[in-house]
Amino acid sequence: MSTPVSIPGWRHLYSGKVRDLYASSDAADTRILVVASDRVSAFDFVLEPGIPNKGALLTQLSRWWFEQLDFPNHLVEGEIPASVADRAMLAQSLEMLPIECVVRGYITGTGWAEYQEHGTVCGIELPAGLQNGDRLPEPLFTPAYKAPMGEHDENITFERVVELVGAERAADLRDTSLAIYARASAIAEQRGVILADTKFEFGTDADGTLRLADEVLTSDSSRYWDAAAWQSGMTPAERMASFDKQIVRDWLAANWDKQGEPPVLPDEIVQRTADRYRELIERLTA
Repeated sequence: MSTPVSIPGWRHLYSGKVRDLYASSDAADTRILVVASDRVSAFDFVLEPGIPNKGALLTQLSRWWFEQLDFPNHLVEGEIPASVADRAMLAQSLEMLPIECVVRGYITGTGWAEYQEHGTVCGIELPAGLQNGDRLPEPLFTPAYKAPMGEHDENITFERVVELVGAERAADLRDTSLAIYARASAIAEQRGVILADTKFEFGTDADGTLRLADEVLTSDSSRYWDAAAWQSGMTPAERMASFDKQIVRDWLAANWDKQGEPPVLPDEIVQRTADRYRELIERLTA
């Protein structure tokens, strides 16, 4: 993993797979600087090389979505250091909730695998006869527990969410996540794009207000499809060509047995992935 950049006036706090967090050197300033890197991860590995301008592209998309959504978020006003201005967000410090709020509007991925075996998605029974990529009768809230660093997130029931955060907060997380998904899906569909699924993270501020945090509705946290291709495609690959790093995942799956360190990504795969990220932003924000 690449070393986080040094930013005058800011102290490095933490690095995840793709983002770096910084605190102000001024102890009285409680704001957090969230910097998106060009790192790309798949199968729990950070890969080499990164995707050019990925951090800037996804930050641009997050900022755009925050503007579209009528819901409190973590962004605050202030000057962002010039060295990371295109790929950073200034945010207030929140008490983050340990729930990954996943909303699924279409069946695919791990949900499709579970459905084929049990007729359910995250334990929720669904009608028979659905095909990979089909729209669900209604969007599903399928939460996960955010595991400590180095461990895998775990799908959990709504009842477990209640145990973790209380009944009122659990209901708020579910209802808010579904409402944001509905709003975002409608916006995307107006632009010929399907928001198949996404995940949100929330925290509370000093007043207890629930705020949308982290990245939101980016290609790394969401699965987007071209609506025309989904309607006319004959195969799952045609219907569900996504605007994200699926190109990377597919190449790795075909060229790596998941033993040892993953191979270096070819230039062509890196470029195609960058182009796919950029195409989604152009489609949504034009």
